Amino acid sequence: MKILVTGATGKLGTKIVECLLNTVPADQLAISVRNPEKAGKFQARGIEVRQGDFDDSDTLDVAFAGVDRLLIISTDGDNETRIRQHSNAVSAAARAGVKFIAYTSIANAQDSQNILAPTHKATEEAILKTGIPYSFLRNNWYLENEVSSIQGVLAGAPWVTSAGEGKVGWALQQDYAEAAAKVLSSYGHENKIYELSGELVTQEEFVSTIRDVLGKEVSLQEVDDDGYASIMKGAGLPDSLISFLVAIQKGIREGTLEVSSNDFEKILGRPATPIVGHWVKSLKIFLKWLR
Repeated sequence: MKILVTGATGKLGTKIVECLLNTVPADQLAISVRNPEKAGKFQARGIEVRQGDFDDSDTLDVAFAGVDRLLIISTDGDNETRIRQHSNAVSAAARAGVKFIAYTSIANAQDSQNILAPTHKATEEAILKTGIPYSFLRNNWYLENEVSSIQGVLAGAPWVTSAGEGKVGWALQQDYAEAAAKVLSSYGHENKIYELSGELVTQEEFVSTIRDVLGKEVSLQEVDDDGYASIMKGAGLPDSLISFLVAIQKGIREGTLEVSSNDFEKILGRPATPIVGHWVKSLKIFLKWLR
C-alpha cells in the first residue's frame, strides 16, 4: 500500500505526515510538494518525496503514479485558482488509478454560503464524478487561525469581532491531522463524509476561556462589518485581506460554521479537544507557544 499526502510541507500537512509515521512504515508513505528541497526532513526519515505542482498536470501524473490512497490538502488562493488546481489534482488521481481519495473540505460544503465554500463544493463534486471511493474531511475551523488575534490580546488589545452570536467549532490542527491520518491509514472510511467540529462556541465564550487562561481581563469589542474593516485597516492590513476577513466574520455570524457533529469521536474514539473546560490546558500550551 502506498499513501501519498499533497502539500505535506504546510502546517497541517506536516502534522498529518507525523501522525502517519506513528502507524505506517515510512516506506509506505510518499509526499507530493511543489518544492522538494523543502521536504528534506521527511526524505531523511525514509519517506519518498515527489515533485507535484497543482498548476502542472504532468508533474501530478508522475507524483500520483502507483499511489493507492491519496490525501488532497486544499491549496491557498482565491476560489477560482483553487478550483482549477484541485480539478487538476482530481483528474490526475483518476488517470493514475488511485483507489481512494481523502480531501480536506469545509463544514457543510455543499450547502454553505461561506466565502470559502465554492472551492470545496466544486472539488467534492469533481471527486464524486470520478467514482473513486472517497472521504470528505469537512474541517470546521483551526484554532491556529486565531494566532494574530490572540497575539493582539497578549499585547493588550481587545478581541474585535463582527460575528455576533455565530458559533464556531474550533479545534486544534493536531486533532484534524490525527483524524486525517486515521482515515488514510485504515479502512472503513470509504464514501464517508465527516463533519469534523469541536464544541460550538460563540466569540464571547471563546474570549471568556482566554480570560480564564490568562488570568486577566480581556475586552470583547463587538462591531459591525464596517467597524471591523475600519479597525483592521487601522492595524495596517491590506484591503484584499480585510475584505476576506470581513467575509469570514459575516459567514460566522450567519451560522456557516455552526455544524454540530461527533465525527471526531467516530474516527478517533474521542471528541476533539474541547474549547471550554478541559480545553483550558491546551490553550495554555498554545499561548505559551505563541509567547
